[in-house]
Amino acid sequence: MSRARKVLLGSGVAVVLIVAGVLLYARPLLETATGYAAHNACAVRLLAGRGVEAPAADLPPNPLVPLMSTSVDESEGTASAALFGLFGQTAWHTPGLGCTLADERPTLTSPDPVEIVADEVWPLGETVPPPPADVDSAALEAALDSAFAEDDPAGRAVGARAVVVVHEGQIVAERYADGFDADTPQLGWSMAKSVTNAMVGRLVADGVLTLDQDNLVSAWTGDRAAITLDDLLHMASGLEWDETYALGTPVTEMLYRQTDMGAYAADLPLESDIGSVTQYSSGTTNIICDILHTETGTGEALAHELVFRPLGMHTAVLEPDASGDLVCSSYLWATPRDWARFGLWFADGGSWQGEQLLPPEWVEYSSESRAAEGEDAGHAAHWWANDTGDGDLVLPDVPADAFWASGHDGQRVFVVPSEELVVVRMGFTPQIPSSELGYNEMLSDIIDGL
Repeated sequence: MSRARKVLLGSGVAVVLIVAGVLLYARPLLETATGYAAHNACAVRLLAGRGVEAPAADLPPNPLVPLMSTSVDESEGTASAALFGLFGQTAWHTPGLGCTLADERPTLTSPDPVEIVADEVWPLGETVPPPPADVDSAALEAALDSAFAEDDPAGRAVGARAVVVVHEGQIVAERYADGFDADTPQLGWSMAKSVTNAMVGRLVADGVLTLDQDNLVSAWTGDRAAITLDDLLHMASGLEWDETYALGTPVTEMLYRQTDMGAYAADLPLESDIGSVTQYSSGTTNIICDILHTETGTGEALAHELVFRPLGMHTAVLEPDASGDLVCSSYLWATPRDWARFGLWFADGGSWQGEQLLPPEWVEYSSESRAAEGEDAGHAAHWWANDTGDGDLVLPDVPADAFWASGHDGQRVFVVPSEELVVVRMGFTPQIPSSELGYNEMLSDIIDGL
């Protein structure tokens, strides 16, 4: 072999090795992208029932998006995504449970559907009577106009898709973006964490769990065995975590590359003293749900039995991972009216239709922020509080007793007990931080119109 051919061959091998090394290094990021796209396409099309163009509309700005190929097979109940035919991932649809990323179809049991009578008056049914005469409908409509206005000074898309206003238990105003209506389930992202809080509350009320309970995970020995349910609800377990959606972080590894998300999160070591630091963690929520599955022996129907069925949330779907455990951190879909049912439950102090389903003090416990070292001022027990615990208000023109469920891309369920008010805002707003979305003004204007 000539020297030139040897050099050429050696160069070719070097290039192959470099490319292979780059792909190996980048694999977590690339699988995160294809996993996100596959799950999104499956849920948007097969769970929410939106059109063929909808999945692309729900992908965040990312240079990898134009390079991906995504397909949905409605007859098989699958959606797949890949980059140049590589790093492919598939999401599998199960009726009543939505979509699950897995190499092959997981064995899952669909919950019995939640029944609802269409001609019953909301919240038990779907019929919505006109607002009371003393409500300033024009003022409420003006508030909704502002919430839906696409006039961001920087040209960023506001992307509001639904606003539902509930006062004294009655829907007094609602609006939907084009392509959405009262029957379109929407993803609440981390608002599912507040539903997880409610599931814990139901089991505390029934005496199945206590907040000071420790030795929660069989694999936790030594210092980790001292972590309590209260520590987990307040995101103060001390377990290592990074909620950044980037290459190789725990949250992307968990959501897009793990078959048992809660077990993955529970296996991480301590990085701070238990109870000393607030560290927002989707992994923590999935640990909680794994504990609930273990303590109750209830499988995929856990959220249906504890929350959806009692409240008549007939559109709600909480998706499981490939192990069958619910992804309580992130994957709860429901119509805005069903999200409003959930908020109304907490506005009524945990009582529903005259039955106290949560411990009497649960709402106060859940919505009280504790001063602690950490990055998330205002975090309470898987809810967010307007009063941060040090006298400051997150929303200065909104009553101090307000609290809310909060999700990625601008999802909110606001509860203001002193005003007997629940406001649901849903949308796709990846470009605008929540602090710039005008929640303070929207809620203040709504309150003025009541």
